[in-house]
Amino acid sequence: MGNEDIHRRRQTPCGCCMSVFKWIPVLFIFAVIGWSYYAYVVELCVLNTENRIAMVFMLLFYHVALVLFLWSYWQTINTSVGRVPDLWRIPDEEVNHLFRADNTETQKRILNNFARNLPVTNRTMNGSVRFCEKCKIIKPDRSHHCSVCSCCVLKMDHHCPWVNNCVNFNNYKFFVLFLGYALIYCLYVALTTLHDFVQFWKGQLTGTGMGRFHILFLFFISIMFAISLVSLFGYHIYLVLVNRTTLEAFRAPIFRVGGPDKNGYNLGRYANFCEVFGDKWELWFLPVFTSKGDGLSYPTANEQMGNGNANGQRYEAMGQTTTATTANVGSNRLEGQPTDKLIEAIPLNNHHPHVELENGQSSSNNHPLIPSSQIIVNVEQAAAKLDPNHHSGTAIDMIGDRMAPFTAKETNGAPPSSPANHIV
Repeated sequence: MGNEDIHRRRQTPCGCCMSVFKWIPVLFIFAVIGWSYYAYVVELCVLNTENRIAMVFMLLFYHVALVLFLWSYWQTINTSVGRVPDLWRIPDEEVNHLFRADNTETQKRILNNFARNLPVTNRTMNGSVRFCEKCKIIKPDRSHHCSVCSCCVLKMDHHCPWVNNCVNFNNYKFFVLFLGYALIYCLYVALTTLHDFVQFWKGQLTGTGMGRFHILFLFFISIMFAISLVSLFGYHIYLVLVNRTTLEAFRAPIFRVGGPDKNGYNLGRYANFCEVFGDKWELWFLPVFTSKGDGLSYPTANEQMGNGNANGQRYEAMGQTTTATTANVGSNRLEGQPTDKLIEAIPLNNHHPHVELENGQSSSNNHPLIPSSQIIVNVEQAAAKLDPNHHSGTAIDMIGDRMAPFTAKETNGAPPSSPANHIV
């Protein structure tokens, strides 16, 4: 839907003018690069460098930096923002039901029902699945709708006018390399023109008048661009190492389990770096696509933590919890981790008798797998009703409408406990 909208806009006269206008920053960058090439190669190296060996080395390193810079810049410009698969698109009939819903709870139920088989963990402020009204799709995790591109962009970082493209999952590596090689290019030009700038300042620089001014402006412009690039490049290196986009740095993503958390996708510095640059180190610094994943789903910090513990716990998109073993289910999720705050508390009304079985399961009808550490019931009164004919520690649970006998047994290797301290 978004691609069709942008295609229709480009067909109008106003849309054509806007499309041309958007390329002005890119054309300006190419014009500056073209002028700097003439000033450096012709005016500085050919006309003002007497040592030919030094000139060859200067031109060699200059062209290496220039090629890598232009290659990564072109890849950033020319890479498509991608397209969300049709599987994520809501049918028109469901969209009409969604828009005609009386309240937000109905809308949440419709969206949750449609997205039950999709790998989405991000939510809105009210806990609903994220939905794009313009594209009529369920938004994949970390994606956002770009008003300039008129479509939903996978892992959108920001829309950059200097590349006339969205910085996103498909070209983020190219964008970071573009900033890095642009900084190297500017610093190299500034350092190699510093000697000639000092000679110009002392009035000792030979050559024509216009040639001297070319070298002077080349030094100043390279310094100016280097100052602006060093902060931008450093900031994006930081974002890569913490696995965060620019949009997520300003507004933390909201998870179904955990709520807002800026560190929700932080897997560790090396793993974060490899998620963008890939596992093959020989391709890290080449502007070829090596990023991991499909841009639709991403591993979270909680999954990474769950894979490293004994339980092998992993929280799925729509709320199903699976573990390698059923022992201590959920115990690691309630120990103060960054994303360990539930968006909605589970009501505990209408409590029924709860019996812990030997295999760790629960006999509660309402909450079959509530962790044993959540509810502690004082049964001192029930302890007074011990059966005098038995000495095995049988207590009667008077909670609710039913009575259930409890037999003291050895649990998880611990000695039998008193019925007054029974945990249910």
